[in-house]
Amino acid sequence: MAGPKRFGAWLATIDSEIVQTPRIGSLALRLARVAQGELDLTFAGGTSHDWDLAAADLLVHEAGGSMTGLTGQTVIYNRPDLAHGALLAAGRERHATLIDLMRNRLADLA
Repeated sequence: MAGPKRFGAWLATIDSEIVQTPRIGSLALRLARVAQGELDLTFAGGTSHDWDLAAADLLVHEAGGSMTGLTGQTVIYNRPDLAHGALLAAGRERHATLIDLMRNRLADLA
């Protein structure tokens, strides 16, 4: 997985086989790597804007993956506030499993 360390540390408490990659500074690159299958999942920490996400989100979706908020809410673009909260992107099956985990344990991240 790639993304903010707090998400990687949290996932490691659930599954010790989770490996956090070295830092990849570009969110768009992390999302493209999810689309390519090079990364199983990535998180966006909550400071992203439409222009940071839209093209790479399309790549993830076209590759059969999903990018949503941490509890599964759809990413909506072109709103008056262009900033987004924390997001999760992964292949569709893995994404569904992670969203279930997030819903059940989101309080642990606070």
